[in-house]
Amino acid sequence: MWDCVYSRSFCVLSLLVLSCVCNVTGQVRYSLPEETSKGFVIGNIAEDLGIDIKRLRSGRARIVAGDNSAYVELNTDKGTLAVSERIDRELLCKQISPCSFTLEMILEKPIELYEVTIEIVDINDHSPSFSKEEISIEIRENALQGARFGLDSAHDPDVGVYAITSYSLKPTDNFVLKYETHSDGSTNIEMMLQEPLDREKKEHFALVLTASDGGNPPKTGSMKINIIVLDVNDNAPVFTKKRYKASVAENATAGTFIIKVSASDADKGSNGEVMYMLRDMQEGLFKISEISGDIILASGILDYETAKKYELKVEAKDHGGHKDTCVVIIEVIDVNDNTPVISLTSFTNPLSENAPIGTTIAVINVKDIDSGVNGQVSCTMDKNTPFVIKSSLRNYYTLLTDQTLDREIHHEFNITIIATDEGSPPLSTTKTINLRISDVNDNSPVFEQTTYTAAVFENNSPGVSLFTVRAIDVDCCQNSRVSYLLENTQVNGAPASSLVSINAESGVIYAVRSFDYEQLRRFDIKVRAQDGGSPPLSGNATVQIIIQDQNDNAPQVLYPVQTSGSVVAEIVPRSADIGYLVTKVVAVDVDSGQNAWLSYKLQKAADRALFEVGAQNGEIRTVRQVTDKDAVKQKLTVIVEDNGQPSRSAVVHVNVAVADSFPEVLSEFTDFTHSKDYSDNLTFYLVVALAAVSFLFISCLTVIISIQVYRWRKSRNFYQSSLPVIPYYPPHYADTGGAGTLQRVYNYEVCMTTDSRNSDLKCVRPGSQSIISLDSGGTLTLPLPPREKPMFDDTQVRSLSNSFTYFCT
Repeated sequence: MWDCVYSRSFCVLSLLVLSCVCNVTGQVRYSLPEETSKGFVIGNIAEDLGIDIKRLRSGRARIVAGDNSAYVELNTDKGTLAVSERIDRELLCKQISPCSFTLEMILEKPIELYEVTIEIVDINDHSPSFSKEEISIEIRENALQGARFGLDSAHDPDVGVYAITSYSLKPTDNFVLKYETHSDGSTNIEMMLQEPLDREKKEHFALVLTASDGGNPPKTGSMKINIIVLDVNDNAPVFTKKRYKASVAENATAGTFIIKVSASDADKGSNGEVMYMLRDMQEGLFKISEISGDIILASGILDYETAKKYELKVEAKDHGGHKDTCVVIIEVIDVNDNTPVISLTSFTNPLSENAPIGTTIAVINVKDIDSGVNGQVSCTMDKNTPFVIKSSLRNYYTLLTDQTLDREIHHEFNITIIATDEGSPPLSTTKTINLRISDVNDNSPVFEQTTYTAAVFENNSPGVSLFTVRAIDVDCCQNSRVSYLLENTQVNGAPASSLVSINAESGVIYAVRSFDYEQLRRFDIKVRAQDGGSPPLSGNATVQIIIQDQNDNAPQVLYPVQTSGSVVAEIVPRSADIGYLVTKVVAVDVDSGQNAWLSYKLQKAADRALFEVGAQNGEIRTVRQVTDKDAVKQKLTVIVEDNGQPSRSAVVHVNVAVADSFPEVLSEFTDFTHSKDYSDNLTFYLVVALAAVSFLFISCLTVIISIQVYRWRKSRNFYQSSLPVIPYYPPHYADTGGAGTLQRVYNYEVCMTTDSRNSDLKCVRPGSQSIISLDSGGTLTLPLPPREKPMFDDTQVRSLSNSFTYFCT
């Protein structure tokens, strides 16, 4: 950094020394157009100065002085001088001409100094321009011919032949352009009036002043000149008519417009403003608007019999004192100036909508203070109403009903009564009376639909809102107040109120309890809407409640049946082919829809699985050939899964024996069978006990039948002998209708296994009057068919059940 500073200081110092002790060795001058692009070669300075290019390089030739040295650069390799930055002559020299700048080039060893002068030649790159694009000049219409109006000159930064050379003005109908250029280069421009102006003929002029330079083609600039002609009061007002005629009724009120007079002045502004006034006013009956010329009735007292015509003189004057006059003739017209008067003598309001036809609503009196024909009055009313008006006595009319009324269609009527006299022209008076119609409970509530459908998912919370019904009663007030009730209907033998409830005010239906799709899928209820009338009217609607399924039940396996007391196996021969059907898992799901779509898969499989299960049909098939390494006993675990969200599943175990003969299968399962000797002995004892119980049951049954026959015979004898009936209860039998020792009837099922050597006796849980079928998935209840007459009464059956239960336990 210090070397650079030192070098520059040394160069400057050397240049100062050279300028003092040395003369310029040589000089050269170049001419360059402005706006030349960067890199343009100005000239070969080495050739022009007679310097060898090697000398330029060895002498470290460079530009060392000049305020505008940044515009050019020296190429020592080629010995040329080129443009390094775009040159704008107007920015560099403004209006100075010619425009040039001087540079100094220095060589070292020995030191030589050369002067380079570069002249910038102007080009026509600017158009003339005015300081304003548009000006306005106001000139009075009485301006003298030859009047001059100065204008601003245009400006063009170019010089020489490219400067502004001429001006022109168009159009030249009323004005011509005069301009003069001074020695200092300034221009004096004037616009001279050569034709007089008349504002009433033409108020605005639009001129264009154009400046042109000396280019080829020349460039121009323009300015718009708006000439506004100012008015001079040189015209008098003139009426459109010299004689006006008008008429006015004798009953006209003060302020009534009669006629408008009008005068025009060709001048403008305040010079064209016209003022009106009346001359020779008579009794102050009329007055005229000073600005508009409207003549109105002032006092409002006119009488045709006193004066039939008035003649007025009107004067129009502007602010310059110019005047004009006209005559206005006003005729008074005789009219029927009294209108009929309508009054109600009696009026019934409101009127009940069930009023019969011909009911009197009002008595009307009509009067007209005019005399003769002008005082004779007829009375009418609107046609589009269910009423009629009839004349009863002189000047009296009666208003009656003509049709049946319905408040729900029209709750009120505006009845317009028209009274018209027979004058010429006739005068009429209208009177509107408002008649309200009172309501009668003659409309029942109507539901928006006769049948509604609502849906709810099963397992809902009690009290949840299911649906909202709405009924509309077009009656009014208390008669339209609707309350909602549930009809006393049955759903599967139970009242509808045990399933749903309804809000009497809002019509919202709520669930009373939780629903189960598997027990009840849909039910219908009837809703009654009742109004508050007396007597009340009602309407009905049916609401269909649809219970939607949820995945709340797991799949139930029907086959193979899962047993705990024996071993059941499916046999697969060793020669079975691929795809051999071993067995099929059958399952059901009491849900519906996709919740009941079942899929099957094996839970556990060996490395070389022998079996596979169909995902959709549950078929278990072989997937490869049986080998000697495969075990005889195969236990498969199949998962049955539904498609609910979340899904539920069930597991079934399938025993498979891979063998070609039944003895081979028995030999494999011997250990498992003999391990249950204790179970076999228990089965033997249970069979003996079952035989004993059966014998005891048959004995008891015989005794009961005998007792029943005995009672029947005894009752017949009793009826024949007319003795009092004494009920008989056999010993050791108790009546369980109230507080017996056994609360329910017990059902028993004897189940035999597939192994003939084993048997099981199952004491099943108590149940009501139904048969219970057990499986691995759940309990299906099937109702017993009805019997006409039981063989035993409840006491005997319960006693036998107690005895059998005691023996079984």
